[in-house]
Amino acid sequence: MTVAPTTPPPDKRRDRRVLAGSLAGSSIEWYDFFLYATASALIFNHQFFPTEDPFVSQMLSYLTLALTFFVRPFGGIIFSHFGDRVGRKVTLVVTLVMMGVATVAIGLIPTYDQIGMAAPALLVFFRIIQGLAIGGEWGGAMLLAFENAPKKRRGFFGSVPQMGITIGMLLSSLAFAAVSAFGDEFLLSWGWRIPFIASLVLVLVGLWIRSGLGETPHFQAAQKKGDVAKLPILETLRHHFPAVLVSVGIKVVETAPFYIFATFVASYATGTLDFERSTVLNAVSLGALVSTLMIPVMGALSDRVGRTRVYVTGAVAIAAFAFPFFLLLDTGANWAVFAAVVIGLGVVWPPVTGTLGTMSSEIFSARIRYTGVTLGYQIGAALAGGTAPLIATWLLHEFHDQWHPIAIYIIITASISLLAVIFAPAIARREAARDPLERNA
Repeated sequence: MTVAPTTPPPDKRRDRRVLAGSLAGSSIEWYDFFLYATASALIFNHQFFPTEDPFVSQMLSYLTLALTFFVRPFGGIIFSHFGDRVGRKVTLVVTLVMMGVATVAIGLIPTYDQIGMAAPALLVFFRIIQGLAIGGEWGGAMLLAFENAPKKRRGFFGSVPQMGITIGMLLSSLAFAAVSAFGDEFLLSWGWRIPFIASLVLVLVGLWIRSGLGETPHFQAAQKKGDVAKLPILETLRHHFPAVLVSVGIKVVETAPFYIFATFVASYATGTLDFERSTVLNAVSLGALVSTLMIPVMGALSDRVGRTRVYVTGAVAIAAFAFPFFLLLDTGANWAVFAAVVIGLGVVWPPVTGTLGTMSSEIFSARIRYTGVTLGYQIGAALAGGTAPLIATWLLHEFHDQWHPIAIYIIITASISLLAVIFAPAIARREAARDPLERNA
């Protein structure tokens, strides 16, 4: 019997639950992830990688941050396989538990002074676990929202899990700001551990919210038809490789500038420019708050004027802001730090990240969508995201504290993504024509 899948009828209560489940898990995973990013800029260089050269210590700390980005695609491949074969829900539970356990464990690791080389080894091990978890989480959270969305509201629904990025960053920034308020000695001794250990409470809340969620209608339809890929990764690479390349390309400008605006700025502003740590953390917190509010606005706007138009506007704005970002920081004024970070995170970045998830989902059919969106997102993150603070730190060192090469690097990332997005609409139309659920929507 042929199953004629249709988009589920409107149900506001179900929609709220779906969006809450997608956002809660995403926020918690990114909270854990950004705790590490912030600590790599401010803590781990001292506690786990002490050397006589501060530059070497900072580079080693950032290297562990970058390393995990290259682990994320492997986590994506593993969990997306089960997501496309077994279902979206089970992967969301497993990845959330993995992330929580690894984060709490990082908060309990003794320092280099206490156990020597075992300390950074344990740190890297648990960081790899985090990378595997986040590699599988994003695709599941995105599809939970996208595949339950009314067709004319997919932009808004797809933007909600993206809010988890900035909510997680906001929570981690606030957590570090809170422990930093007790002074550097408290922060560097054991205060930094508190936000990591507190992650356990958030994980339990996230699991409770997700416990009542079912499978998405897209996956249920594929199951009923028997249209489930046996080896999603092979099918994706064999028949959807152009879409993967586009997904990788459009991710570049979303991730590299973000880690410069949100992570690299912490070490640059406090180390090179001598700003107070609390000032930078508060600026990042405010930027994350503004971004959280703007992301769903951009997603909803894309439902009205088109995904590509909103995305291109954001990519061009990021390129245009590359030089002003550093010019503002160089004024040395506290207000300028807030202006630079808030404009970077809250104004020019949301049009890109608010549309990215939906654009990526639309260029893959339901049969291999989890694998497709995950591959594109995580490979793009590995190439541009994890290496961004590392590249920026290296450029700053090689050019004797001159930031101009970093600004040029931001512009290059925008150019790559603007080239990739040209091909997205045609691929999306082709996949929609193939997908029975789309034809019956």
